[in-house]
Amino acid sequence: MSTPQTSPPSFLSRIAIAIGSFFAILGNASLAQGVSRLRAGEALAADVPPREVRVEVPVEKIVETRIEVPVERIVEKTTEVHAPTAALQLLGLLQREARFVDFVQEDVAGYSDAEIGAAARVVHDGCRKVLAGHFAITPVRAESEGSRITLQPGFDAGAVRVSGNVVGQPPFTGTLAHRGWQAGEVRLPQLTDPQAARILAQAEVEL
Repeated sequence: MSTPQTSPPSFLSRIAIAIGSFFAILGNASLAQGVSRLRAGEALAADVPPREVRVEVPVEKIVETRIEVPVERIVEKTTEVHAPTAALQLLGLLQREARFVDFVQEDVAGYSDAEIGAAARVVHDGCRKVLAGHFAITPVRAESEGSRITLQPGFDAGAVRVSGNVVGQPPFTGTLAHRGWQAGEVRLPQLTDPQAARILAQAEVEL
């Protein structure tokens, strides 16, 4: 197999090529057509840069699928713990104004009803004074006791207790036996020493 020449042929070689090409062109119409195109300025196939051929290869499309798994929501429940200071303050006020602790701690079995009634009046007046001075107390229900009322679905079961023949779901219609009480504003005195609230009544020493 001959190796293509990289340098231009010599003058004598070109004469030989011209003579050979002359007779070849006479006997080959296709070769004559190619020489005519070459003389018209068309570039040789070897001089034309290769044309980029783009081949599209089908690629499988990957579809991402997201699966949402339901997660149970954890609700943290907190329990509010109240300090006993407020309760001790209330007991202290009831003791100071109404001798409440003295009355309850006393064994009244040996007293007559008249004696107990007289003491209860003093305790009642003092307790009423404490409640009026330190709490805003209002009825839960505005209707009069003994009136017929209807409890609609969703009523506050923490504020209204249903008793008797309770069957099915609300609405419930019944008689208001007690209006209930609820505390609004609380006005307990400020303490500088919370431990002092544990002393409901000071011991008394008489000299």
